[in-house]
Amino acid sequence: MSYALPHPRNQLKGPQFSRRTVMKSLGIGAGALAAPGVLTGCSGGSGGSSGEALSLWNFYGDDGTDSPQSTWWVDLVKKWNENNDQQVELRYLTNATYLDGTTLQTAFTAGEGPDIFLLSTGDFLRYVNGGVLRDLSDKMSDDIVADFQPALLDARSVDGAIYGIPFEAEPLAIYYSVSAFEKAGLSEGDIPETWDQFYDIAGELTTPDQFGSLFATTPGYYQNFTWYPFMWQGDGRVVRKDGTVAFDDAAAVDALDFWGRLIDDGYAARNARGDGASDSASNLGSGAVAMQQSGIWDIATLRQKNPDFEYGVFKLPHPEGKESVTSVGGWAICVNADGKDPDGAAEFAVWAMADQSKEGRERALAWNTEAKTNMPARESVIELAQDKGVWSDGPLQYFADEVAPTGRAEPRLPPEVYKAVSDAIQNVQLSGADGKTEAAKAADTISGFMSTYDGASVAY
Repeated sequence: MSYALPHPRNQLKGPQFSRRTVMKSLGIGAGALAAPGVLTGCSGGSGGSSGEALSLWNFYGDDGTDSPQSTWWVDLVKKWNENNDQQVELRYLTNATYLDGTTLQTAFTAGEGPDIFLLSTGDFLRYVNGGVLRDLSDKMSDDIVADFQPALLDARSVDGAIYGIPFEAEPLAIYYSVSAFEKAGLSEGDIPETWDQFYDIAGELTTPDQFGSLFATTPGYYQNFTWYPFMWQGDGRVVRKDGTVAFDDAAAVDALDFWGRLIDDGYAARNARGDGASDSASNLGSGAVAMQQSGIWDIATLRQKNPDFEYGVFKLPHPEGKESVTSVGGWAICVNADGKDPDGAAEFAVWAMADQSKEGRERALAWNTEAKTNMPARESVIELAQDKGVWSDGPLQYFADEVAPTGRAEPRLPPEVYKAVSDAIQNVQLSGADGKTEAAKAADTISGFMSTYDGASVAY
């Protein structure tokens, strides 16, 4: 397979991805702000081994296929079950169902939450403030804690208590179709750097059968996660470090209008195919779009589903006079504090994602470089990947050298704040609303909520 990487003029030379490079600048800030508990019930009662299998909800496996991601999770649970009395059972939910956030929330609200589950930083405050997450700190030695990239662990911690174990880091970039560029008479020298350049190139790539670009259009934590970098590039924030609301600043307005303008003018798709805007195989790989914002994970997706597809990767476009910034997300494994056996579930979670043995590191490496492509959350796994030359060439090298160092951690915000941001994005993108008007409405909503906010700290 060949990979067309951006023209050298677009590659700002930076240090090699190392144990210090990628997360060094994420800067997860904490303010004296928090959210009330919003979840009222959990499964199972007061804990203690029940003899029943612990439920593990996820969107990877067992999905009934032999896909590398599904197989990794099936093998993980099989290995645990072969060596432990407390068994674990996978429950698979589709990617779209899990990402919309409502299925998990509804289950916990009804007192039927899973024993073990995956949680994004964006939705972390809902669960930690709802009191449904077990503190995993007592299962994590100092050596285990020291092995994690600090910013990734901090994003799942409150006052030193660790409520989730991250197992990946996922920066965003733009993927583009080499054949679409060639058909439009474009070359790697035309890779856009600024928003205006991106808009113009998207227009040139748009045909009756193909949209020039694709950004997330389905409301949810994923959409917010992918939009934040465009606000950050203009030095914007949802909430400032002093707790005041900044969402009606020019940076948020401009970012909203940039996304809305692309759809209004027909240069970006209103709907994504397959599993949505995080699925490049179904959108970019099918020829439905020519450029698509997605994450590092799609290197593996395209390799597995579109092995002959030629594509390139470039950093997110930025406003004139500014610099590219990306968002770094990733999932963490969490434990239900009132599940059937919280202690057993915690032991599984730490073993699954933080095992310090050679086998544990190799398992984490396989997840982050074979089953799925990510940046590892653990320094020992990063070192192992470097020893094996994982980032020596191709798109993974570009992500490691050029994209990841521009990354900032995904914000963790209360659901009420997330929803106000989401509504603004949706109204501008799909209803033709004005960015300034929607930003002001959202800012008013956020201000009203934050004035009485009381709980775990927010990361901006």
